[in-house]
Amino acid sequence: MMGKIGGFKEYKREDESNIIVKTRVHNYKEFTIPLKEQELKKQGSRCMDCGIPFCHSACPLGNLIPDFNDMVYKGEWKKALEILHATNNFPEFTGRLCPAPCEKACVLGIIDQPVSIENIEKNIVERGFTEGWILPQPPKLRTDKSVAVIGSGPAGLSAAQQLNRAGHTVTVFEREDAIGGLLRYGIPNFKLEKEIIDRRIAILEAEGIIFITNVDVGTNYDIKELVAFDAIVLCGGASVRRSLPVKGINNKGVVQAMDFLTQQTKQLFDSPIKGEIINAKNKHVIVIGGGDTGSDCVGTSNRQGATSVTNFEIMPKPPVKRSETTPWPFWPLQLKTSSSHEEGCDRNWLINTKEFISNDKGELTALKTVEVEWKIIPGKRPELIEKPNSEKIWPCNLALLALGFTGPETNLSEQLGLELDARSNYKANNYQTNVPHIFTAGDMHRGQSLIVWAISEGREAARAVDIFLMGQSNLPTKGNGDLLIA
Repeated sequence: MMGKIGGFKEYKREDESNIIVKTRVHNYKEFTIPLKEQELKKQGSRCMDCGIPFCHSACPLGNLIPDFNDMVYKGEWKKALEILHATNNFPEFTGRLCPAPCEKACVLGIIDQPVSIENIEKNIVERGFTEGWILPQPPKLRTDKSVAVIGSGPAGLSAAQQLNRAGHTVTVFEREDAIGGLLRYGIPNFKLEKEIIDRRIAILEAEGIIFITNVDVGTNYDIKELVAFDAIVLCGGASVRRSLPVKGINNKGVVQAMDFLTQQTKQLFDSPIKGEIINAKNKHVIVIGGGDTGSDCVGTSNRQGATSVTNFEIMPKPPVKRSETTPWPFWPLQLKTSSSHEEGCDRNWLINTKEFISNDKGELTALKTVEVEWKIIPGKRPELIEKPNSEKIWPCNLALLALGFTGPETNLSEQLGLELDARSNYKANNYQTNVPHIFTAGDMHRGQSLIVWAISEGREAARAVDIFLMGQSNLPTKGNGDLLIA
């Protein structure tokens, strides 16, 4: 029997609270206030011991969620950490940044608030670091095989750790000046303090992984040098940003969201910055795009001292409760209000940008928009219809394009002779490209996706590489709880 019988009836869901807005917007620190241990045990006890734990299938990593919930309830934190690390290399990342599809599929969510799986996960790993349980575990034996991992985001890091555990010599190449991929500079510090990355990288280095920064393979590192490696894993992400085909797109003040976010984080750590400094202070800021990146731009703009922050989304406003079109256990169509939205933002739906307006100096001064609606045609893609006489001019000095990514850069694929799929991602069969010793994982392979998917793909690609190099592999498969690798 797992958990407390009837615990879900006895205790309500409790989430972490936040430092008040007027305090937290004056810095770039994480602002959540952890629950006390006794409360976390109660939250673990809400796990229902359901017959079929749908949280498993909803988690791309196949995390053994009821098992670690039960250990938390019983106060067995070290065992909980072993179970969590069995399937997830970096729960300190997912515990902060994952949208938690596991919670949306929680059986308890049918009748009540789901179990707070993500917060429990974060507290397990934080307890592990506090207690000194998370230590380097270099492989006991080394093979004579070497692997190059290109890109140090979550996919690259998880692939590197798994391959290193298999005994191979792993070198990770990163084109930025610090390890972490988008975790490092693309995620604001108030969502992920960079010390969280640094402590994990220290573990990986102590396990024997070699990290090389400021190396853009195929640009300042000759692609021919990769011949020295027995296998290559490409984890460069999907970094080609989507733009808008409208008048004035090149005006000064129209900025890609990732450039804005990256600059801000680099300034915090005195890292070199290319180009002119982008700052929202005393500006009317409009963020175009309603996803997580758009939310990050809202939070960053408020911290920089924007005069106003407005958010545009071309899609309809989602319902507050789960839509009938996305029933449990599917990922719900549902309104999401982030902590950044709560800090101050005018949110607008069914808005399409028609023109960026500038002054004689080419500086952005306003946006022209039109209201839209979506016409649903059975059997066809929805059609975007502009409402007549709905044009509006919005004052704007900084427009941030948070429109997502269209796919990976093609520099490496062209130089290495790799095939692309119909969506311009790097084509692979079981993570193996058309060049047998070259593999790919993460957003470069599947397109823009979640951190939890990147870690999953990195782990699965590592197993495929290990089999390619050795003919077999002892690395765990998805959701395998038999190999408890701490």
